[in-house]
Amino acid sequence: MNELTQVLLLTTMAGLAIPIGGLFAMIEKISPAWLETEFRHSVIAFGGGVLVSAVALVLVPDGIEDLSLVWIVVAFVLGGLAFWGLETLLDRSKSSMAQLVAMLSDFVPEAVALGAAFATGGDAGLLLAVLIGLQNLPEGFNAFRELSASSRLGGWSLVACLAACVPLGPLSGWIGYQYLSSYPLAVDFLMLFAASGILYLTFQDLAPQARVENQRAPAIGAVLGFLLGLIGHVLLKG
Repeated sequence: MNELTQVLLLTTMAGLAIPIGGLFAMIEKISPAWLETEFRHSVIAFGGGVLVSAVALVLVPDGIEDLSLVWIVVAFVLGGLAFWGLETLLDRSKSSMAQLVAMLSDFVPEAVALGAAFATGGDAGLLLAVLIGLQNLPEGFNAFRELSASSRLGGWSLVACLAACVPLGPLSGWIGYQYLSSYPLAVDFLMLFAASGILYLTFQDLAPQARVENQRAPAIGAVLGFLLGLIGHVLLKG
């Protein structure tokens, strides 16, 4: 299997985690009600843990390898500002697609970085693919619940809407592999840009939603999410 085929396959599999997360949200029904609430918040916390692990184990370590300090600062500041601006626009528009757009805003640049990592012979591509898939599961879960509560769509129509996002993964991976592999500094910049945006989204959206008043267990989801990322990092690094 050549590298481009691997990129397309991995990004497709990572993207498929989005509608699979939506399916879990559609069939999710746990009794008693307090356990269902804790489960939902634990899933959100798990997604936050995976996102932080992607930042800590892949995006930042690889992103700072060749960039100067000035460009590291520029990439990080621009990433945070860009995602803050996107969140502000979505909030003002009162769009029911806010969670979906937020999910795609980190999925797309990560898939681009994945494709470029394979093309440049880096060892971060496979780990990044695993982390993207892990984070897309709870993000698809959360996007389904948000869309279900704020739009007229429901059930299989929403799952189909989430499934329509899957091709963005291989498309982004192909762009990264085909066009950005000759510009390793641009890939490093993109990784730090995405890392900054992910941190912003984690603390702006996921962390507040993960907390349940008078309950401590859901936060363990964040620990488990980061732990899975760490396990993958150790296994792939040998």
